[in-house]
Amino acid sequence: MKFVIIGGDAAGMSAASRAKRKDPDIDVIVLEQTYDVSYSACGMPYNIADPQRDMEKLVVRKAKVFIEKNNINLLTGHRVTAIDRTAKKVSGITIEGKTFSFDYDTLFIATGASPVIPDLPGFDLPQVMVLKSLEHGKLIKSYIQQNNVKKAVIIGMGYIALEMCESFEKRGVKTSMVKPGPVFLPWASRNLADVIYEELTHNGVDIYSGVAIQKIEPSGNGVRVICENLNLEADMVLVAMGVTPCSEMAKDIGLELGIADSIAVDRRLKTSDKNIYAAGDCADAYHVVTNDKCWIPLALRANRAGWAVADNICGTPTRLQGMAGTSVFKVFSLEVARAGLNIKEAVDAGFDPVENNVKTRSKAHGHPGSTPIHINMVADRKTGRLLGTQMVGNEGVAHRINAIAVALHNKMTVEDFSQTDLAYAPPFGPVWDPLLTAANQLVKKI
Repeated sequence: MKFVIIGGDAAGMSAASRAKRKDPDIDVIVLEQTYDVSYSACGMPYNIADPQRDMEKLVVRKAKVFIEKNNINLLTGHRVTAIDRTAKKVSGITIEGKTFSFDYDTLFIATGASPVIPDLPGFDLPQVMVLKSLEHGKLIKSYIQQNNVKKAVIIGMGYIALEMCESFEKRGVKTSMVKPGPVFLPWASRNLADVIYEELTHNGVDIYSGVAIQKIEPSGNGVRVICENLNLEADMVLVAMGVTPCSEMAKDIGLELGIADSIAVDRRLKTSDKNIYAAGDCADAYHVVTNDKCWIPLALRANRAGWAVADNICGTPTRLQGMAGTSVFKVFSLEVARAGLNIKEAVDAGFDPVENNVKTRSKAHGHPGSTPIHINMVADRKTGRLLGTQMVGNEGVAHRINAIAVALHNKMTVEDFSQTDLAYAPPFGPVWDPLLTAANQLVKKI
């Protein structure tokens, strides 16, 4: 079998490696448009914060290892520009300008996602950057160093934007955040969002929500971000307004698209063409709470889906349950985590939701060093089913959210979850774990 993969990051290389392990005779060809494969993109903000750390440390496995050890025909610098479903062929151009084409028996589209960049004047200036690929990370890090950057503007307030505030602060860069939307962190409970907002401002970050951005223009050696009733001077601008699935080729060849124009796939990651699979940030998924389609680009899903694609083409039928959207990120001293639905998403999904907000402690009463943990928990009033949870705190948040993810996958009620036997020791939490406290309080509301 000739197995051709477009994209050499998480989903693509997971599928390539697993396919060769399961069937050493399969002909695996990976076409990657950059020169970087298999790296920790999520680690880039933390790497940028430390001028002594080499960005290459984020590379999990170099291309030559896949080629020499796994016998994968990995071709970097190869950008696919067209897919012919009838002839079962892909074609494209290399970075050097040479054309290429490959036949396939099975095709796997793992093209990921690309940063959202507004179609406004000045967003193509050299001082304006995005952070998505390893090359982007290298560029930002070197630019800070070589240009003695002291002021930065971040456009957007998503996960990457919030993480980069801390990176800039550690590099001595004064940071302002601005976005057109009026609500700071619209997905978060207002109680929790207020805690995050206070943490940012306490660390010197200026936040401007509900500000229409008009253009960016040169200003001395830097730039000026022109907004409605606001001008912001900066040495550099980071555009962090989210990402959009790279599904253009799929659309061009008539594959069915789903949520947010991601490539629609079934639970075996197969597209509307029986010979083409898709996974990772370019494809949709099923949500374990709603059982409906969703598009939540996260690293674990991409790797797991890559494995599933390889299993399916190698004769081991594999279906994925779906995802709960479990995620965690760091904002200065805070851990911020979520899994499942917030109250608005629960209403939109047709539930009759009820929520509570609980403030508790990270350690047992009287144990030194205890800090607050804020929890928002959502359940369905009719069935008592747990629908989602958000958490913010200085410690004890990042791994606690995994208990919620397990509960969501198993469709537990809040009452059932409140009876789970969670671990206790004074240095790690109260005898009633913060999640149990939140669940007990929510049971009363239900």
